[in-house]
Amino acid sequence: MSVSKDRIWQIFERLPETAQQSAYDYLQYLSIKHNQLDWDEIKQLAPDEVPLSEEEQRQLNSDSGFMSWEEAMNELNLPTDTKP
Repeated sequence: MSVSKDRIWQIFERLPETAQQSAYDYLQYLSIKHNQLDWDEIKQLAPDEVPLSEEEQRQLNSDSGFMSWEEAMNELNLPTDTKP
């Protein structure tokens, strides 16, 4: 399925400003995923210049620890694509 850049731009412009950053981040993620960069290549990318939000700062400074995708899915009783 092909989508025109104009159509994507129209959808992006209809988003509230608060959602535009998320849309941009997701498109950037898809671009990187499509190019299948490995971790060494990702480490060499220039950092973005968008400062962390208050929520991101709170999460970064939190002592709650890291939870893996599988742990989060299990906690929510959702299926994972990994086999036990």
